Amino acid sequence: MKALWISLKIFLFFTILTGLLYPLMVTGFAQILFPSKANGSLIVRKEKVVGSELIGQQFDSTIYFSSRPSAVSYNPLPSGGSNLGLTSTKLKNLVDERQRQFLEFNQLDSHTAIPSEMLFASASGLDPHISPKAALLQVNRVAKAREFNESKKQRLIRAIDELTEKPQFFCLGESRINVLLLNLKTDEIK
Repeated sequence: MKALWISLKIFLFFTILTGLLYPLMVTGFAQILFPSKANGSLIVRKEKVVGSELIGQQFDSTIYFSSRPSAVSYNPLPSGGSNLGLTSTKLKNLVDERQRQFLEFNQLDSHTAIPSEMLFASASGLDPHISPKAALLQVNRVAKAREFNESKKQRLIRAIDELTEKPQFFCLGESRINVLLLNLKTDEIK
């Protein structure tokens, strides 16, 4: 009976320590040191949350840059990939259809090399980034849909350059651009 009582006290101690005190301490430090990141990196415009820097969104309008395809329709709850392998006929058909749609939507020549992130969904289905090349391939469509003159189109290209994030520590990953931030910057061009 004594061993049971000692075991129960140890269980309660570690439950309080690891299940209550430690999470509260970590949350408190995160709220103090990194409040934006701790709250989901939410982007607020006119007192309204328009999205998160961390989660991709679908943009179908011609006046916006398109995001990377998502296997989960940009839903963060069941995030994940399609799990289709490179030998899958279904994946080949999806890629072919995405390529056709991207070329048609952006009025590009059929020989245009499309960056892979515009053809393949990310592993999470929520990647908010595309490559600068993918963004530049969409500039003419966005500028035309917004009736931008050449000066505004050049501002749009500069916005892509300004918002491009370099590889982390100069060697991890590739240059990328957050589509939501780019679309919000595009809205500011008047």
